[in-house]
Amino acid sequence: MHFRNFDYIFGSLIACVADSKIFSQPEIRTRFEALFKKYDKDVTFQYFKSFKRIRINFSNPLSAADVKIRLHKTEFLGKELKLYFAQSLHIGSPHLAPPAPEKQFLISPPSSPPVGWTQADDATPAINYDLLYAISKLGPGDQYELHAATETTPSVVVHVCETDEAHEALEDGEAAKKPKPKIIQTRRPDYVPTYQS
Repeated sequence: MHFRNFDYIFGSLIACVADSKIFSQPEIRTRFEALFKKYDKDVTFQYFKSFKRIRINFSNPLSAADVKIRLHKTEFLGKELKLYFAQSLHIGSPHLAPPAPEKQFLISPPSSPPVGWTQADDATPAINYDLLYAISKLGPGDQYELHAATETTPSVVVHVCETDEAHEALEDGEAAKKPKPKIIQTRRPDYVPTYQS
């Protein structure tokens, strides 16, 4: 038989252990390991207590096959010892794949656009004529209530700034004569909790 094409996974066995003493008592663990060290002195063990399994890694696949034939369904601590070849499942590449290509085209323009990709034109901005008309009606120094107060919310009032004369006065040095306007804080409405009993 030709074993040169064996994959490295055939160099490992999984032992199904019914007795959990092997995971907690070192002397039983030493007896268990001695069973396999007769066939391969470089054997290593990985203990999975929650699965009641032990992975046994051999230095070559021939030792693993020999142990599988000789020790499968033998007794250890009065229980049957079952041995299976370790299987690995490879789905595609073991590395993370890059994101799907459509996710990369959110960058405008993409770093490497696909064939036939063209830059999308920006949409024409929408002009709200009602808003422009309302802004043109605002006069300097006036107050406009945008939202009336309710029992639980305050009102929203817009205070329009003075004309550009204030800026000209600042440049002429007259700002020192004019008092700084005081900002009046909006009072929070009274909140009366409603309890239902």
